[in-house]
Amino acid sequence: MKRNEFDAIVIGSGISGGWAAKELCEKGLKTLVLERGRDVKHLQDYPTMTSNPWEMPHRNTIPREDKIKNPVVNRCYAYKEDTEHFFVKDSDHPYVQEKPFDWVRGYQVGGKSLIWARQTQRWSKYDFEGPGRDGFAVDWPIRYDDIAPWYSHVERFVGISGSYEGLDTLPDGEFLKPWEMNCVEKEIQKRIKSAYQDRDVIIGRCAHLTEPKEVHLAQGRGQCMARNQCYRGCPFGGYFSSNSSTLPFAAATGNLTLRPDSVVHSLIYDDQKEKVTGVRIVDRLTLESTEYFAKVIFVNASALNSNLILMNSVSSRFPNGLGNDSGVLGKYIAFHNYRGSIGASYEGFEDSYYYGRRPTAVMMPNFRNVKKQEMDFLRGYMTFYTAGRAGFGHADMPFGADFKEANTKPGPWSVYMMMQGETIPKESNQVTLSADQKDAWGIPLLKVNVDYDSNDELILKDFFVQGEEMLIKAGCQNIRTSDSKQSPGLDIHEMGGVRMGKDPKTSLLNDFNQMHLAPNVFVTDGACMTSTGTQNPSITYMALTARAVDYAVNELKKGSIK
Repeated sequence: MKRNEFDAIVIGSGISGGWAAKELCEKGLKTLVLERGRDVKHLQDYPTMTSNPWEMPHRNTIPREDKIKNPVVNRCYAYKEDTEHFFVKDSDHPYVQEKPFDWVRGYQVGGKSLIWARQTQRWSKYDFEGPGRDGFAVDWPIRYDDIAPWYSHVERFVGISGSYEGLDTLPDGEFLKPWEMNCVEKEIQKRIKSAYQDRDVIIGRCAHLTEPKEVHLAQGRGQCMARNQCYRGCPFGGYFSSNSSTLPFAAATGNLTLRPDSVVHSLIYDDQKEKVTGVRIVDRLTLESTEYFAKVIFVNASALNSNLILMNSVSSRFPNGLGNDSGVLGKYIAFHNYRGSIGASYEGFEDSYYYGRRPTAVMMPNFRNVKKQEMDFLRGYMTFYTAGRAGFGHADMPFGADFKEANTKPGPWSVYMMMQGETIPKESNQVTLSADQKDAWGIPLLKVNVDYDSNDELILKDFFVQGEEMLIKAGCQNIRTSDSKQSPGLDIHEMGGVRMGKDPKTSLLNDFNQMHLAPNVFVTDGACMTSTGTQNPSITYMALTARAVDYAVNELKKGSIK
């Protein structure tokens, strides 16, 4: 048992788990990180990072047989032949869809930090105040001022490119040089700003090193080359991942023990000691069961898997899942509504082009129900758009000299706009454990019962009306709206189930992500979220994690956690 004892255990090595490991190790705690997938080392395990499409067996497309066998993961925009090794295959890791839900997963050291979209926007004070003000979820136990210093803490280390705008709806952060809009995007920005007083258009904020600082060079990372091949693993470390950043920093302290191939079965609750004492795992390859012990445990397995682990952590004291006296564990799952998009054409600027593959879009913070309830729906949506010149050649053009000549010249400008809508946490949107179906490691399969509602339809309708109106005023033509009707989950922003709150009767976690009824357990991934906001969530997970570690270590020193 002593051989398996640590000061802290972190479950999961993705974006939040990597941060928990770094912060715990830097504060002197001997820390075990448990990752259910295989080991992936920066540079060493990025097999396609410099490959050309013609060097791949299927020219970077997924074979039809794979598409039939794995329909969920094949719907993900980033899943291609050059990235498939970082994604979970449906056939290898089944789950139960009580309603259609696309659960996209990455089981390896680094988790989905290798394949995330890298968009990073802070929440505003209105996002934390919204649920309590409008009553659509329990009140957040924290406010923007509580987390603002921790946003700065993680932004400086991660490296966030962005522009300083002074907006109260989307607070500024610690930014590197921003990416630039192209000429058509700037023209659209100018026209929208002149037509609307409540709509701000800015360049996207993303975790890419446009100007590496000393702290980034110390991580061994370099400047982003705008290759747009991020999902392969970046040889430059130009974007942030656990593999290129937090985990190597944690390892450098000498306090990190990383154990891949460790499928977490449950947390161990000792009824006599009245506390969680450790974690039970099943080896992915040998199926051998092992127990590890620690004073403090961080659960960062990704939102739905963190729910699964806690629901499977039963004891005499907690027969319905760890800390679940309230009965809300696994409930109030929410996500982001990505169904709406709009396409258009733009005339003019034929003498202008651009270079590189910029890793972010132009974005517009939410302008609906921000400071008060004013629409016939709750909350709102962020809007993103890009302009570009594609269409080299023509589909009806015969092969030969004319075709080759046409492909040397860019086609007309086109515009693409999309929404990222906030969904409202509902008790009926929940995950549970199957009573009779188990996976290869003897763990119950997760049952997912999550769906859209009338509020989501109203938000979608408003986006179409407002988006089309904005593009018309911006000078666009041939405007076409599209509802993808995609299932929840394909946004890959699932949140909730182990939400934060002030009252143990309606929440699982307190204001420091600490379980109300199991004080040495912290949950700081997407499962902890009380509501979703309209922003991309990852930078908030990182900030909450760093804040929670600081609190946990102080409580350990005071003896409040034993």
